[in-house]
Order: sequence, then C-alpha cells, then structure tokens
Amino acid sequence: MLCLSTLVLVIDSMALTVAVPALAADLGATAKDIQWILESYMLVFAGLLLTAGSLSDRYGRRKIMVIGLVLFGAASALATLATDPGQLIAARVAMGVGGSLIMPSTLSLLIVVFPDEAERRKAMAAGAAFAVLGLVGGPVLGGALIASLGWEAVFWINVPVAVVAIAAALTLMPESKGPATRPDPLGAVLSMIGMTALVWTINELAHGVAWVPLAITVVALGAFIGWELRTEHPMVPLKLFRDRDFAGGSLSLTLVQVGNGGLLLVLTQYMQFVLGYTPTQAGLAFIPMFIASVVFNGVGAGLGSKLGNRTTAVLGMIVMAAGLALLSFSSSDSFVMLAIAQVVLGAGGGLAGPSAIAALMSAIPTEQAGVGSALNDTIQQAGAALGVAILGSLATSSYASAMPATASEEARRSVAAAVADPSLAAAARHAFDAAMSSAFLAAAAGVLGAAVLALLLLRGRKRGAHTTSSTPASTPVATH
Repeated sequence: MLCLSTLVLVIDSMALTVAVPALAADLGATAKDIQWILESYMLVFAGLLLTAGSLSDRYGRRKIMVIGLVLFGAASALATLATDPGQLIAARVAMGVGGSLIMPSTLSLLIVVFPDEAERRKAMAAGAAFAVLGLVGGPVLGGALIASLGWEAVFWINVPVAVVAIAAALTLMPESKGPATRPDPLGAVLSMIGMTALVWTINELAHGVAWVPLAITVVALGAFIGWELRTEHPMVPLKLFRDRDFAGGSLSLTLVQVGNGGLLLVLTQYMQFVLGYTPTQAGLAFIPMFIASVVFNGVGAGLGSKLGNRTTAVLGMIVMAAGLALLSFSSSDSFVMLAIAQVVLGAGGGLAGPSAIAALMSAIPTEQAGVGSALNDTIQQAGAALGVAILGSLATSSYASAMPATASEEARRSVAAAVADPSLAAAARHAFDAAMSSAFLAAAAGVLGAAVLALLLLRGRKRGAHTTSSTPASTPVATH
C-alpha cells in the first residue's frame, strides 16, 4: 500500500514530462504557461509538507494519507477536463495539496509498521524499487497512452492507482497517531509561506535572482525557525538536527537530490533531441538504470546491516558519482555507453538510498514520525528544486554558448526549435551534447559532496549496535 501511494506521485511527475508537447499544442500554452503547469504543483507540495506531517501525527497518518489520495485522484480527473492552461494549473495546485498529504504519511507509517530495522530495510528497498518503476514506467506508459488517447491520459492513469491505494490503506494499514499536542498555527503559516517562497526562488534562478520571493523566504523561514525554537509546542522538532544520523542522512540526501535533480529532465531531452528517440523509446532507454537500481536496492539493504549505514551510503554515493561522470562522456552515437553509465548510476543509488534513509529514520521518535519524515521530505524537495534550477540553468547556458553566433535567439534558447531547423540540427545536437556533459559533471561533484558529508556526520553503526525509532519518547533525540 505504501508502495502504491509513492508510485502514484512518481508516475504523475514522470508521465507529465512526455505530455508537455501534446498538451501545449492542444491548450495553446506558452512557455510560461508550461513552466507554471509544472511548477505550481511543486510550489504547493513543498509549502505544505511540514504542515501535512504535523497533521498526520495529530489526526492519524492513515487518515491524512487517504484524504490526500482522494484529493490527488479527484484533481487528476479534473485535470483531464481542462480546456485552457489556467484550468490545468488550478488542477495541478489541487494535486499538490493531495501530494503533500500523501508523502509524509508514507515514511511515517513505514516507521510504525516496521519497527525492526532489518524488516524496515527490506521495506525501503521494495519502496525504492516501486519508485524507480514509476520513474521508468511513467514515460513509457505515458508515451504509449498519449499516442493513442491524447495528453489527458497521463492524468487518467493516476485515478485507478489512487483508488487501489485507498482500498489497500483502509483494509490493510493500521491507523497510528502521535501523542496529542497543542496546535501550532503560526508555525504552520510561516512554514507554508517560507517553503513556497523558497521553491519559487529556486525555480527562478535560471532567469536570475528573484529578489521579492527571496526576501519573503528569508523573513518567513527566519521567523519560523525563531518561533519553533522558542514556543513550548513546536510544530517541527528542529532538535532532530542535533542527531548526527538525522542531520547527516538528510543533508547528504539533499546534496544527492541537487546532483540528480535535473538528471531525468536533461537526459530525457538528450535522448529525444540528440538521439532522436520517441517519448516511449526514451522511457524504455531507462530500463538499464531501473534493473540496476532494483537489484542493488536489495544488495544495499543487506550491506547496510553488515557494514553499517555510513560505509554503505558513502560507497553508493561514490558509485553514483562515477555513473554521472560516465554519463557526461556518453557520445551521441553510443547507446551502449549510455546504458553502462545508467547501470552504474542505478547501482550506486540502490546502495546509498536504503542506508542513508535508515540512518535518518533511526533518529525520528515514533510519536513524531509524520513531521520528522515531512522535515526530511521538505529538505530533499528543496534540494531537488535547486538541482533542477542549477543543472537546468547550466545546461541552458552551456547549450546557448555552444550554438553558432548566426543562430536565432529562439534556436539558442530551445534545442527543440533548433533541431526542427535542418540547417541548425547538427550544430544543436552537438551543442546539447556538450551542455549535457557539463551538467552531469556538476551533478557528479554534488554527489561527491554528499559522500563527504555522510562520511563526516553519519555514525558507523552495524546491526544490533544501535536503537531504532521505537526508543521511548523520553529518551533525548541525540542518544538515538
């Protein structure tokens, strides 16, 4: 059930990427409209995560997740009825609200349902495999459905998955709550404003610094941190960052997200515009990474129990960096090199993910599972948004500088426009190839930074040498 809840979010984000050309043509969407269709979801999702985590602890994790699934499925159905970009953006906002209610509950329920660390690692490996299935299956299924049913199909596929997840939750998943605490409405408002403004600021980096949202971010998040440290009943337990495993796991995963944030966006464009793949072929081309990730998720779960979280996580991140470096050297006439790089990247992610997540989860008290997991999700969401902004901006600027000076402004801004011009197609493919190399080398540097952070902060524990989140609430967080 937890896997299905995660899968519906991943499928949506990946399937939508291949639907953009079709829905832009049908709805008459401009480039700015497309940006808001994609980013309105992210803004609302990130802004509400902390509040949603607090609500799940207070009112019931299963209940909040089911509400989120209902809202996400209903909003997806409404999205299929959109006749202009504004209506689709509104539906995406509602989907963002639903997604924010789903996400914190999945990890917090996993903490409660699997208190034993060995079982929890297996569950995380299964969950990660489902997420990768969505990453690969989303574009493949989306491309096939778009070809026969139109862009609306990428939203229709969310509905049956949400329905099955709701039924599974109500019949198979036990309810759980944290201890009753006083609400923190000021903290909720400040977190929503601050996180929404932060993601907005990050997304605008490709166009320069957005000073207004940046100022809102600094003021709102500064006030939020000050209030949470002072109030008697904080919404978010910031003291979790005193624990090395939570701080190291969260921050290293954030850097991994910065490194990987723009990976699929850049690589999908590379496959379609440089290699000439269709959306379905581009989705199928990710299968090597999917297989490697599934296999090494299981390997990583086992190694984490034997070698400890720190060793396994650092090893996996180094392998991931090697995979990104290989991607940067993939040539436009060699799918074999591209496949090998994906296998290495998937293997590294499979090794690193379970151990890094297990480390931070061990620091979260059960009674704060919802808001603790939401805090981690929020940090990673910001890292992913930052990665999209940084790698997207780097790839865009590198591509523009590598294009001939005689190329039009439109061709220098858009590889799609350039490859449609026979006189510029070859130069555009060469320029985007070079741009992709620069972006992936930067991503490799980010993941290596994550490995260093994990090495310095995570404890080198082995199975049986540490407690889990079932530790009594009275125990100080720093001793978990």
